[in-house]
Amino acid sequence: MRLWVDLTNSPHVLVLRPVIAALRARGSEVEVTARDFAQTLALCRRFGIAHTPIGAHAGRGVVGKAVGLVRRSAALRRWARGRPPFDLALGHGSNDVTVAAAELRVPSSTMFDYEWATLQHQVNCRLARAVVVPEAIPPERLRRYGATHKLQRYPGLKEEYYLADFEPDPAVLGELGLDRGAPLAVVRTPPAVSLYHRFENSLFAGVLERLRGEQTVVLPRTPEQEAELRAAGGFIVPRAAIDAQSLIAFADVVISAGGTMNREAVALGVPVYTTFGGRLGGVDEALIREKRLIPLSDPRSLDVRKRDREREPVRRDPALMLELLLSAGES
Repeated sequence: MRLWVDLTNSPHVLVLRPVIAALRARGSEVEVTARDFAQTLALCRRFGIAHTPIGAHAGRGVVGKAVGLVRRSAALRRWARGRPPFDLALGHGSNDVTVAAAELRVPSSTMFDYEWATLQHQVNCRLARAVVVPEAIPPERLRRYGATHKLQRYPGLKEEYYLADFEPDPAVLGELGLDRGAPLAVVRTPPAVSLYHRFENSLFAGVLERLRGEQTVVLPRTPEQEAELRAAGGFIVPRAAIDAQSLIAFADVVISAGGTMNREAVALGVPVYTTFGGRLGGVDEALIREKRLIPLSDPRSLDVRKRDREREPVRRDPALMLELLLSAGES
């Protein structure tokens, strides 16, 4: 079986890494394409995932997204036509590979865990044969995308699957010059170039001011954010891709305006605050109800202190995720 996996953003490398490994262990031939955006290519190199870089982020707004989709899906299509035929294409929210695969008559599976990225899902859900989502997303929210009869739902968080074999490596603490005996806060910046996050998050600026001068590692998403943080001073800002999962595991608190890092902290049993200012998805709604994710409205309420781990990590079998993704090849 020949499979095509497309990676368009940093978290997708983490999500699909165990899927790629499991497919190859079964004897399947897997080829990977990756977009030059955020730390996607660096993480591919770090995890030893052989890949072909194709395309880059096209910019903000609907027009930029549309132009990027047309250009990169065309580039993917040209690349794929020069390869032996694929049996199945897989992606995590990658419109590019879904469009290219449809034009090449290759069945595809898509997965996501935030249901309000409307334009993205209107494309992916209609063209893919299988739509893999967490059970926490109410199916009726996906009906308008034409996904109802394609849904393949899994329990828990996707992070609980790809972190199933994870053991934290303390080397990251030395790499960043951190004091293991002092409280450690890990912060992830807002998704400034994400289409569904259309406004500035002033709360996040308050978080940075609250934590300035503490042992705080801030993980920026873009070079522009990195430059701004370095100019501000008072934070530890990595200069290259790091073992972020180990860093989270050793943290005493995590604060993020996005989603993946929040859920990684939840999966690893680390206290985590969200400053997300957009419309909450079903996954975050469930985590807040379960008190595993704390909405932050006032930076002064941040509890940053050395603490013992309050919850044990949750681990789930990645084989289930793989079978759901492969279901597109059976339809």
